[in-house]
Amino acid sequence: MRFETLDQLAEICLKENKTIAEVMLADQAKETGISADEVFRQMAEYYQVMKEAVQKGLTGNTKSRSGLTGGDAKKVADYMRQGESSLGGPSATAMAYALAVSEVNASMGRIIATPTAGSCGIIPGVFVSAQERFGWDDDKLVHGLFTAGAIGFVIANNASISGAEGGCQAEVGSAIGMAAGAMVELRGGSAQQAVHAVGLALKNCLGLICDPVAGLVEIPCIVRNGLGAVTALAAADMALAGVGSVIPADEVIGVMLEVGSAMPTKHRETGKGGLAATPTGRKLTKELVEQRRRKAKEAKEAKQPPSDTK
Repeated sequence: MRFETLDQLAEICLKENKTIAEVMLADQAKETGISADEVFRQMAEYYQVMKEAVQKGLTGNTKSRSGLTGGDAKKVADYMRQGESSLGGPSATAMAYALAVSEVNASMGRIIATPTAGSCGIIPGVFVSAQERFGWDDDKLVHGLFTAGAIGFVIANNASISGAEGGCQAEVGSAIGMAAGAMVELRGGSAQQAVHAVGLALKNCLGLICDPVAGLVEIPCIVRNGLGAVTALAAADMALAGVGSVIPADEVIGVMLEVGSAMPTKHRETGKGGLAATPTGRKLTKELVEQRRRKAKEAKEAKQPPSDTK
C-alpha cells in the first residue's frame, strides 16, 4: 500500500482527487496482482454474506451453543415496531442489525470478520441499515467496504485489531472507527472528514477492556456490537457536521497502542478479569465447564461397546 497512516491516505485522496475506496481498491489490486474487477467481485460476495447474516439473525434461530445468548436482535426489532424508540428509528435499526450478525456468529453461523469475528456486527449493522434507509445499491456499499478496509489496514499496522493484544478497544473500537469513516464517505463526505470520524470514534473506545465471560465471544461482545453501531453513526454525523478530532486520528491510534500495551493481561481476552470475573461471570463459567464435562462423558459412554451379558 502507498499509505501507512490515515493522514497519508487522506493526502493521496486529495492529490489524486479520489475517494478512500478508490485508492484502496486500486492499491489492493496492485498489491495482490489481481484485477480490480476481481477484487471488487470478491468484496461484493462478502457483502452478500453480511446481508444474509442480518436476515438470519432477525428471523432464524440464533441460540448459541452455550445457551447464554440469542434472540436479542429480534427483541429489539419487535420493540421498535411497537412505537418510537428512545434511540430513534435509524440508529435502533443499525443496533438491531449489528446484534443480529453477532448472534449469528455466536450460534456458529456464517459471518464476515470485520475486522474480527468478535466485532463482526458493527459494519453490517451500519451498512445494511443505511442501504435500506437511503436506497443505495449494493455496489455503493461494496465501495464502502473498501473504505472501511483502508481504515482497518492503518489501525492494524499501527496499533492492533486483536482483543487479545489490545483489549476490546482494538477489536470493537476498530470496527466502530472503520464503520464511522466509511459512513462519512458513503454520505458524500471528504476523505479528511472520514479520517476525523475515525479519530472521534476511537477516542470514545480507548481503554475498553476485553473480558468475555467463559472465554466466549458472547457476553459482553454481542451487546458491544449493537452499541458500537450507534457510536459509529454518531461519529460519522459529527464529522459530516464539521466536528474535527482535535487529536489527529493517527495520534489516537498511537494512544490505542499505548493503552493496549499497558492493559493488564487479565483484561485482554483471557476471561480472567472484568465482567468475566464478576460473581455471575464466574458462576456462568462454572456451569458451562460442568455442562461440557457432562456432554463429553455422555459422548464417551455412547461410544462404549455393549457390555457382555453372558
